[in-house]
Amino acid sequence: MSASPSSDALPHDAEVRLHAAFWRAVAAQGWHGLTMRRIGAESGLPLSAIRRALPTPLDALRLHLRLTDQEVLRGTLSGQGGSARDRLFDVLMRRFDALQPHRPGVLRLLHDLRRDPLLALALAPSLVASMAWMLEAAEIESSGAAGLVRAQGLAGLWLAALRAWEDDPTEDLGHTMAALDRLLDRAERVVRTLGLGDGGEKAGEA
Repeated sequence: MSASPSSDALPHDAEVRLHAAFWRAVAAQGWHGLTMRRIGAESGLPLSAIRRALPTPLDALRLHLRLTDQEVLRGTLSGQGGSARDRLFDVLMRRFDALQPHRPGVLRLLHDLRRDPLLALALAPSLVASMAWMLEAAEIESSGAAGLVRAQGLAGLWLAALRAWEDDPTEDLGHTMAALDRLLDRAERVVRTLGLGDGGEKAGEA
């Protein structure tokens, strides 16, 4: 689902620093005021290293998706049991937990995205690929045409849940959990109506 890292890719710890620096820079300057020099100043990495890792600002968002995917996947156990819906709820809430340290920057980006539909369109394929990994984490089939539809649907659900997270002042993300619960209930009904629930062993009850 993702390309193999290149031979000149940054070490993981440097990527983590770059990721955090990117969000601090977005929080301070917004997407349209973002500069690579600011990311370099925030991260302490030379521009030459940033150039290898982030050829364009859009690559910083792709880095965010990849590192967030990896964080969720590291905390995922195989054979989790329970319903596919419950597994997906757990996966997506852990994804929100991964966003929390970068909340100011993410909120600023969400604000900017509303005024930049071309950026949202450019990011869409990477988001759908990321959601396919979330389906895999929840042991729901993501391959084939039906898997693509599931991933696209999950991307829409995630964006709707992000709006709840954006307005959630609680430390335990109680409002976000309630909104995600409602969204999953709605999605479950749609999945059954469209006949997308039979994804083999991985799909469970999704």
